[in-house]
Amino acid sequence: MYPVQMVDRIGTLVIFGAGGDLAARLLLPGLGQLLDSQRKSELRLIGVGFDPMTDAAWRKRVTTSFKSGGPIGDLAQAVIAQSHYMQADVTSPDDLRRILTAAQGTPALYFALPPAVTILACAALEKVGLPAGTVLALEKPFGTDLRTAEALNRRLARFVPEKHIHRVDHFLGKSTVLNILGLRFANRIFEQVWSAEHIERVDITFDEQLALEGRAGYYDKAGALTDMIQSHLLVVMAMMAMEPPSSLDADDLRGSMAQVLRATHVWKGDAVAAGRRARYTAGTIAGRALPAYAKEAGVDPKRETETLAEVIFGVENWRWAGVPFHLRSGKALVDRRQEIVVTFKQVPHLPYGFKGKPGPAQLRITLNPDGVQLDVNINGEGNPFELDRAVLDVDFGTGELGPYGEVLAGILSDDPTLSLRQDVVQECWRIVTPILSAWRKGAVKLDTYAAGSKGPASWR
Repeated sequence: MYPVQMVDRIGTLVIFGAGGDLAARLLLPGLGQLLDSQRKSELRLIGVGFDPMTDAAWRKRVTTSFKSGGPIGDLAQAVIAQSHYMQADVTSPDDLRRILTAAQGTPALYFALPPAVTILACAALEKVGLPAGTVLALEKPFGTDLRTAEALNRRLARFVPEKHIHRVDHFLGKSTVLNILGLRFANRIFEQVWSAEHIERVDITFDEQLALEGRAGYYDKAGALTDMIQSHLLVVMAMMAMEPPSSLDADDLRGSMAQVLRATHVWKGDAVAAGRRARYTAGTIAGRALPAYAKEAGVDPKRETETLAEVIFGVENWRWAGVPFHLRSGKALVDRRQEIVVTFKQVPHLPYGFKGKPGPAQLRITLNPDGVQLDVNINGEGNPFELDRAVLDVDFGTGELGPYGEVLAGILSDDPTLSLRQDVVQECWRIVTPILSAWRKGAVKLDTYAAGSKGPASWR
């Protein structure tokens, strides 16, 4: 959880793409939670969008979003009352000057925009110039591939210091993901066996029951690999595999993440064998009939966008050599399975006389609901020579704020601890580039699965 502190450096939060789903469903509710926590004493909010909207309609939208995140306190009410909406083209230098003039104090510019529009907006910002101390917050994916990510980083470096650039990954605002650090580094029982000597494999899974949900404009150009694995799941993997940082200071923590990602490659260097992809056909989830992905509004079937991706990576360093990291994410699946599973190797020998084979022990970190389960092999009830399996189960306490509340706390205090550094973002793109290339060439077949199933039958 983000350390409790006042977050008063920023005077105005400007949301580019304020009329979009991301702002309404995630960003504004997170802001409401942060304001309700009383960790921000004063803030001006400006929404910016391409479509027209009155201030009254904008304030109603903000109120609805704040309510979805929890109660609306006095500070949140004051922010709503003074909030303002501006119709503008964020790729126009003249419009950007008008927006910056309306901001009070040091502004934070939040790009809740598709990556291609963000790139154009940053090019326009370079021509405008920014007030000293301006903070930029850019949503994932950062760029559309390694080349564009590198180009965008070079452009930003010309007019904004790295310390004021927040590349947002809201998974770093999930208390459970941050609790990985406490679980690993505050418990000798785990860190002493956290290596290839004792661990067989690591699985990081984020399966959703949600389907496209009207997001074709973005998702059909991204797909499961770019949307989830390239950004979120590789970051989670880095938290699981990195060496102990000297401190939780932004430089130390992000440096450890970058170090382990530099050692990460497609499993055995084979981009074809290391990954598989699929997309859903028509089916039913929880009584709701879903059309095939290719029939969804706004989808171009010729793109062959995957809605389920599985990729195996290897971390080629002293600690992890030989351990496969399986990363998987998909939509329209029967189960909402969001977890990290560490499978330990079998003990080298069991004394003669024990019966039963409980199998290898696992440590499971569940991301929703948040908790930890650890398998322990014990003597069975009744027959002490019969091995049985027990599970130690602990729930994580919920954080004070949701993921976007935590991320915004970092942005508004200009603390980059929960944002991604330039080299981390580029390494994530570098890691998946061979997979993306193989899939775009058609070297890996696009399988299918019925919506509401566990995935392609051949995968099981």
